[in-house]
Amino acid sequence: MTGRLFGLGVGPGDPELITLKADRILRACPVVAYPAPDTGPSFARTIAEAYLTPDKTEYPIVVPMRIERFPARDIYDAAARDLSRTLENGQDVAVLCEGDPFFYGSFMYLYERLAGRFHCEIVPGVSSVMAGAAALGRPLAARNDVLTVIPGPLPDTQISERLAASDAIAIIKIGRHFARIKALLECEGLIDNAGYLERISLAQERILPLEAAVGSAPYFSMILIYKGAENWVASLPVDGSPVAADITEPAQ
Repeated sequence: MTGRLFGLGVGPGDPELITLKADRILRACPVVAYPAPDTGPSFARTIAEAYLTPDKTEYPIVVPMRIERFPARDIYDAAARDLSRTLENGQDVAVLCEGDPFFYGSFMYLYERLAGRFHCEIVPGVSSVMAGAAALGRPLAARNDVLTVIPGPLPDTQISERLAASDAIAIIKIGRHFARIKALLECEGLIDNAGYLERISLAQERILPLEAAVGSAPYFSMILIYKGAENWVASLPVDGSPVAADITEPAQ
């Protein structure tokens, strides 16, 4: 009997946002895999660290953090070959994925390679967009609002088209594109409708009006915009005067 493959969403960063189901499966699985950069710790593993025990066999999937195309196909091919041997030996494997496995999650690349051969179960996780709206204190969308998620690397023309067609927008994967995106939103007249968020649910969480954010942005950052019919005001950390902020950390 072959083992089972689990894709576990572990949320945006706060370990308490891991679901009870993910916790149960993680504790039961003898093998735990997770994406890891070639320098520094794995963010997914860091989130789930408190749930890992010494008896687990850990399998880091090392993915170089480069500007070039991601994911590297040969890396996931190799990981799928290794994990398939573990599954064929009857051991269950839990693969950690920050956020949600099927919302821009790295697990989907293993899923497409292994799901046809092994029993596979996806455990959804709290996405950064949902956690961001909660932290911002402003609902994402309501009634017939159209919510659009826009990847920051898209060219300005495509972003503008999607902005025009939407009532609520989440711009993710900002990183090194921050200055360009902020300038575009200013040209579109949306700067006052936008909140800037980084490292949501972590101790280093920062939330402020987009207008007050300057410099560069880390990889784990996003912009939430609302221009629909509801008169929602975000609970931004302002005291009646402009918020001064300097986002000086280099993009990742």
